[in-house]
Amino acid sequence: MATAAEKCPENIATTFCGLSLASPIVLLSGCVGFGEEYTRVEGFSNRHVGAIVLKGTTLEPRQGNSPHRVYETPMGMLNAIGLQNPGAHKVVNQILPTLDFAETRFIANVCGSVIEDYVEVTRLFDDSPIDAIEINISCPNVKEGGVAFGNVPDMAARVVAACRKVTSKPLITKLSPNQTDIKEGARRCIEAGTDALSVINTMMGMAINSETRRPVLGNVQGGLSGPAIKPIALLKVHQVREVAAPHGIPIIGQGGIMNARDALEFIIAGADTVGVGTALFYDPLLCSKINTGISDYLVRHNIARVSDLVGTLDLGGDSALEACYSC
Repeated sequence: MATAAEKCPENIATTFCGLSLASPIVLLSGCVGFGEEYTRVEGFSNRHVGAIVLKGTTLEPRQGNSPHRVYETPMGMLNAIGLQNPGAHKVVNQILPTLDFAETRFIANVCGSVIEDYVEVTRLFDDSPIDAIEINISCPNVKEGGVAFGNVPDMAARVVAACRKVTSKPLITKLSPNQTDIKEGARRCIEAGTDALSVINTMMGMAINSETRRPVLGNVQGGLSGPAIKPIALLKVHQVREVAAPHGIPIIGQGGIMNARDALEFIIAGADTVGVGTALFYDPLLCSKINTGISDYLVRHNIARVSDLVGTLDLGGDSALEACYSC
């Protein structure tokens, strides 16, 4: 049983795609392995979060990229793990049975190099206790010269539509910020049948060792996450909200959330839930602090539920520079 200290404040409980979440915090794919990584940290509990997105899973096992795979930047980090995972069959048959679904919600993250792979992995997770399925459409499409599915709205929509046919579970599409028009990409994914959207995936970047004049990452390029991308992510959430809200499509807002104030900004911009990832490497016990900060803000502003704060951005009031708050 959870102790009183472990329970999330009641006013931050919310729903997402029909799922009841104790907190609006979602731990992002790749940052907590398959759910067991942070349970080994003293003081951490899965009860501090609303949901955990499992590590990206492909149909067949993958060893991942050559090292180096991770590089710290002044305001975040670059990663090029290469989707190292044991394959969908092992995840479903051996890993999922070890997870405590009474503690929190678990969301699978589906990856593939061709649409058929996405479909088969989604089918396998559909026949499992997983609560929802996130589609990582930032993977390269090997049949189209390596162009990432998520960078082309038509390709993204085809992946979503194909996965939609093989699962009745909530389907979440993780949008790439590296596309020309993220609103158009979101619109096409909604039309194809997605139930929710994750906004945003990492930005692409690189690092160079000036002494050797070689790339630091073995894959040359990697995904940039952390505070450096927060302003971009906030804008993308705001833009996607305009397309998603009329259809009742909820958003996981993510990109550089380091504290409660960051989380609140994403919620105000239009995120129904907030994704935390890179910050966990700095502070594994961050989630309970964010929960407390959000709860305190709601009380101070006389807001009953965190859902009442979603999308309340005032575009016509005083400059944001004139109103500061701390959490």
